[in-house]
Amino acid sequence: MPPRMQEKFNGPVTEKIKAESGITNPMAMPKLDKIVVSVGMGKLIEGTKLNARAKEQVVKDLALITGQKPIMTVAKKSVANFKVRAGYENGAMVTLRGPRMWEFFDRLVSLAMPRIKDFRGFKDKSFDGRGSYSFGLTEQGIFPEVDMANAQHTFGMHMTLVFKNSTDEISRVALAELGFPFVKPEKKNG
Repeated sequence: MPPRMQEKFNGPVTEKIKAESGITNPMAMPKLDKIVVSVGMGKLIEGTKLNARAKEQVVKDLALITGQKPIMTVAKKSVANFKVRAGYENGAMVTLRGPRMWEFFDRLVSLAMPRIKDFRGFKDKSFDGRGSYSFGLTEQGIFPEVDMANAQHTFGMHMTLVFKNSTDEISRVALAELGFPFVKPEKKNG
């Protein structure tokens, strides 16, 4: 059985996109292709080495959050001001596709985002011109899978929702229909 967000996207959301954009060819319909979750561990680097416990916690928490083992990213260049050397591990990343992507998106919108303190929604200005949307989260504790009582390090993460065959406007409509919380436009007086 397909995930509920996927069914919603393939049903009413696709119909709304067809009506608004006039796309009739099913192969030209936009679709959510993948979700990329990345964590930069620059603050957790001590001297020129990555703190081993911090790395272990980031990998464990990211695997719990996404349901998939992350890969470590390495620095491409040495930068003395940031105490980074080429080839050193400085981040972790997960690329989600298929049913696991839809399950993660459902948990993100339904469980994690409502737990953000003083949250008013994400700005709709972070589209890249081809329909993909990027945003950041400041703490891993918003996900119910993470036990913050045992966490020694907090870290933020960057997420990119990558669309295929889309524009910024179409992706904005699709995400809003799926329940993604965008900032409500302010009403002008007068």
